[in-house]
Amino acid sequence: MSYIIETSDLVKRFGNLTAVDRINLRVEKGEIFGLLGPNGAGKSTTISMLCTILRPTSGTATVNGFDIVRQAARVRKSIGIVFQDPSIDDKLTGRENMEMHADLYDVPRDVMRSRINEVLQLVELNDRASDMVSTYSGGMRRRLEIARSLIHYPGVLFLDEPTIGLDPQSRDHIWNYIRELKKQEDISIILTTHYMDEADRLCDRIAIIDKSRIVALDSPHNLKEQLEGETIVINSKDNDLFASKLAMAGLADKISTVDEGLNLSVKNAHTVLPRVVEVAAANGIYIESISLREPDLDDVFMHYTGRNIRQSSGKELSGMAAIMRRRIR
Repeated sequence: MSYIIETSDLVKRFGNLTAVDRINLRVEKGEIFGLLGPNGAGKSTTISMLCTILRPTSGTATVNGFDIVRQAARVRKSIGIVFQDPSIDDKLTGRENMEMHADLYDVPRDVMRSRINEVLQLVELNDRASDMVSTYSGGMRRRLEIARSLIHYPGVLFLDEPTIGLDPQSRDHIWNYIRELKKQEDISIILTTHYMDEADRLCDRIAIIDKSRIVALDSPHNLKEQLEGETIVINSKDNDLFASKLAMAGLADKISTVDEGLNLSVKNAHTVLPRVVEVAAANGIYIESISLREPDLDDVFMHYTGRNIRQSSGKELSGMAAIMRRRIR
């Protein structure tokens, strides 16, 4: 089988720091592939090498059949990128932004107008194409960036945190557009995100990167299935005391603090639940809420990295745009 993206022992070092350590990936044509990981884990550096923004220290990779080092120009012409940070000119109209991008990619004049109309229609911006981008909402700007990245018929689209900072309704709209892209454009999509629900709903497969290496790779369904048991979610008046008493009682395989509550990874949850309540009563701990749920991608991330993704995603500059800025400096 030929793959739209294939890497072999891809490595990137910055001095003594190894940012990416022997990454091996195979992405199939038409696949939505997610890269999950905390800031500094190596996912943005990996994407930047695949987009030819950074040159690998060692290893090889091909994108659309082109070598990222020897055929970098051909790689760039065959991909689209939507950066995490805004990159639309708000002093131009939506259509003028599209025309400028089409010129940069040498889209023939005889097809430019129809192609612009086609991709604007896809993201439902035709009726605002003549308006200044400064009048667009955050969600509209992101949709325009997605449309712009498609103007030259790329084989692969890289989306770096495409819904960060958007309200829930705008996020849901972007999700719908991404699904529609896969159908209409016959395109492969590489997605980085901090939102577990986004990865779960959109991605055919995901890779979790931590400390420069891939620590898990499979479909969201299979990754969740690999975590045996269930999670008991507890909020109490004294979570620290409760956690220590539960640990002493040996009632959970793992106890973690998430969002000011406790998550207990257990097997045979319906047997464990009454014993959890007994521990609380015996130690005078008031339980505010307790619930049971099946494993989700947050649990998968916690299992492989030892922390919640929200705890490991600070506000430092991240993403491909950050790497480009470091290069400029």
